[in-house]
Amino acid sequence: MKKGWEYKKLGDVCDTSSGGTPSKNHLEYYEGGTIPWLRSGEVAQGLIYNTELYITESGLNNSSAKLFPVDTVVLAMYGATVGQVGLLKKEMATNQAICGIFPNKRFNPIFLLYSLKAKRPLFLKDAVGGAQPNISQSIIKNTIIPIPPIAEQGYIVKELNLLTSIIDKKKAQLKEYDQLSQSIFYDMFGDPVTNEKGWEVKKLSDVSLEKLSYGSGASAIPYNESVRYIRITDINENGELNGDMVSPNVYDEKYLLDEGDILFARSGATVGKTYCHKSKYGKCMYAGYLIRLVPNKDIVEPSYVFGYTKTSYYMGFVQKAQNAVAQPNINAKQYGSLLICIPPLSLQQSFAEKIEAIEKQKALIQQSITETETLFNSRMDYYFN
Repeated sequence: MKKGWEYKKLGDVCDTSSGGTPSKNHLEYYEGGTIPWLRSGEVAQGLIYNTELYITESGLNNSSAKLFPVDTVVLAMYGATVGQVGLLKKEMATNQAICGIFPNKRFNPIFLLYSLKAKRPLFLKDAVGGAQPNISQSIIKNTIIPIPPIAEQGYIVKELNLLTSIIDKKKAQLKEYDQLSQSIFYDMFGDPVTNEKGWEVKKLSDVSLEKLSYGSGASAIPYNESVRYIRITDINENGELNGDMVSPNVYDEKYLLDEGDILFARSGATVGKTYCHKSKYGKCMYAGYLIRLVPNKDIVEPSYVFGYTKTSYYMGFVQKAQNAVAQPNINAKQYGSLLICIPPLSLQQSFAEKIEAIEKQKALIQQSITETETLFNSRMDYYFN
C-alpha cells in the first residue's frame, strides 16, 4: 500500500447505476431523438462525445434509461466488450448493458477511468455465462480501488495521458505509412477497377503454385516456443501479427508457412482480412479459418499481391463474394476466382523494394510502440495493482 492512499470498495465511495432500452415497438421513442443513447459496443472509444443512436424524451421517460452526467465513467457489463471502460464527455443515456459510475469530488474522473481499465483482467475472470459473458453491478461495486490525494491523481493522469498520447501518435504514423504504400501502388499500377494501364488479367488461382488451401483444425495452446499458430485474431489491421502468441496442440508440416505466403480470412466479421507471411515471425502454422495462397514468384511478387488486397477493387470483391446468410464467409474457390492484374515482374519487384524500405521504418515505429506500451503497462500495474 502506498503512503497516503486509501483502498476502498468502489460501491463505498461512488454511486452507480445501469441504463435501459426503450421499447423498439414504439417508433416515437427513437424517431427524431436528440438524446445520445450509448450501447456497450461503443464504450471502448475512450472519451465519448457521440453515439450512433439517439432516443427521444418520450423514450427516456417511458423506460429505465436515464441521463448520466458528463464525466461519468461507463463500464460494459455484457458480451464481447465486457470490462471495457469509457468516459462520458457529454450528457447521455445508456442501455442496460452499461454500468455508470458517477463523478464525485474524491476522484479525478480520468484517474478513475484508468483505475477501472486496469481491473479489466479481473472483470474478465469474474465474467459468467457462455454465449454472453457478463459481470454484475455487485462485482463492480465490490472491486477494490485506490484513492490517492486528488493532487496526486492529477500527476498520475498526466503521466499516463502522456504515454497514451505517444502510443497514439506512433500508431497514426503506421497508418500514414500504410497510406503511402497504397498511394505508391496506385501510382505504379493504376486502379484495378478500370485497369487503365491495360495489364494482363488472371485469376488468383492461376498465380498460385498450389491449390488454395484451408488451415489446420488444431486447437490453440500456450506458446511452446517451437511453432506459432496464426489465427484470424492474431492478424492486426496493419497486416502484422500481434503479441498474442499461441501454439497448435497438433503439429503438421503441411500447414507451415513460407516467406511470402498470403493468408485470407474466410469467415466471420473479419472476412477478407489478409496477411503476407514474413520469416521474422519464425516457424508458423495457420489455422482453419484462414486460406493460403502460395504465390508463383515467376508471375507475381508477394508484396504486390498483398498490396492488391488493399485496393478498392479487392474490397468490392469481398463485399460481393461473401455469403452473409448467417455468418459472412468466402471459400477457397471464390478467392481463387478473384481477378488480378499482372504488371511486368520487374515493375512488381521495384514496388516490392519500395515496400521493403517502408516496412523497415514501420518496424522501428512498432518497436517504439511496444517499448512504450510496456512502460505504460508497468506504470498501470504500479499504480493500480
